[in-house]
Amino acid sequence: MSLRREVVGGLAVVGALTLILAVGGGLYGLTLVNRGFSALEAPSALEARVARAARSLSMPSGAKEQENPLEPLPPKVLSEARAHWADHCAVCHAADGSGQTPIGQGLYPPAPDMRAAATQSLSDGELYWIIQNGIRLTGMPAWGQLHDGTRNRDSWALVSLIRTLPGLTPEALDEIKAGLPLSQHELHEQRAEDAFLDGP
Repeated sequence: MSLRREVVGGLAVVGALTLILAVGGGLYGLTLVNRGFSALEAPSALEARVARAARSLSMPSGAKEQENPLEPLPPKVLSEARAHWADHCAVCHAADGSGQTPIGQGLYPPAPDMRAAATQSLSDGELYWIIQNGIRLTGMPAWGQLHDGTRNRDSWALVSLIRTLPGLTPEALDEIKAGLPLSQHELHEQRAEDAFLDGP
């Protein structure tokens, strides 16, 4: 009789929790439907927590433990990584890794500050996996589509570069800025200047 009472009591607790979650989820969903969805809003604390958990669960076992095979990174390869960052990453993450760009801040969730503890506390393997595979339902693309070895090396070099962002020197920042793609306005000005210099 006591066991039956415990089972019934346990089922009642589970049922009550399920009801609370269902009602809470329904109210949250109703609020979202009434308010609409906009990429201009900051993600809620709950969304951020769920997204971090989903990112962690999306990685295969062993990804976190991978070590960067390029460490210590030779200066030439670090310089190549800065050029790669400028050409592929800075449009969203900014030259300094702050994420403060029009595109980076227009994403939902916004591009993270790569210098912050939330990113720097990730293991090298986690950073590499994110670069190679992207993150679903965000603006982070997968850069490892071509498994020719070059992409793998570039991604590991970017992991090393990301580690340098919190203490980026002015010289390193200038090197990255020098590699940024030209805007449409700058490209138009350069073409006009070239046409003028070429003469009639």
